[in-house]
Amino acid sequence: MRDGTNILGPISFSIQPSERWVIVGPNGAGKTTTLNLMATHVHPSHGEVFVLDEKLGNVDVFELRTRIGFTTNNLLTSIPDDEKILDLVMSSAYAIIGRWTESYDLWDESRAMGLLTTLGIRELKDRTFSTLSEGEKKRALIARAMMSNPELLLLDEPAAGLDLAGREDLLKRLDLLATDPSAPATVIVTHHLEEIPHGTTHALLLRDGLPVSMGPIDSVLTESNLTLAYGVAISLHKSEGRYFARAK
Repeated sequence: MRDGTNILGPISFSIQPSERWVIVGPNGAGKTTTLNLMATHVHPSHGEVFVLDEKLGNVDVFELRTRIGFTTNNLLTSIPDDEKILDLVMSSAYAIIGRWTESYDLWDESRAMGLLTTLGIRELKDRTFSTLSEGEKKRALIARAMMSNPELLLLDEPAAGLDLAGREDLLKRLDLLATDPSAPATVIVTHHLEEIPHGTTHALLLRDGLPVSMGPIDSVLTESNLTLAYGVAISLHKSEGRYFARAK
């Protein structure tokens, strides 16, 4: 609840380690609020939230956050313009932004370089954050979110603002992550069904802070459920593991 207005819930669901979730719904549905609860950046006004078996309100969230990888556009304004990409990724191991006097060993640098390679931006390691394109920044932030080998990975609109080529390149890399059995439990928020990575197992469909449907993705993303959530008749089809929707 915020300013006397209920913005999310009642809602009850759980995420298992092997699951890959997506949260979808119209603007104001409560998608980002749900993600921020999982990231321990907000606390519920009612009810209980457990993150990695720890109850919010009974745990040091600063310690808990080291077990969570979280990327959001709100982070962009906190990153120094002159921060080098390698330092941006490595500093996540200390849950800080901006390299100061902390020291890193060869393992830290090796892991950071491996993640930059996986995300396709290894050659940018010595570039400063402010010089990157939007797509490069997105990939750098995902590499940073994965640096600490998190048990839970939360991505808030990772493909937002990218052009077609940048979006498709990022989605191919997220496809690989979603189908990797060693990857952490993952939750992605998106406005666009075509940005859901192949390999996503579950979905939460929200409207006005309430769940329209939740569970295995193909049972949630149906024309009837989407029509109910968005308030317009929706036509849906699936091709090569990707979803595509439009108004009828």
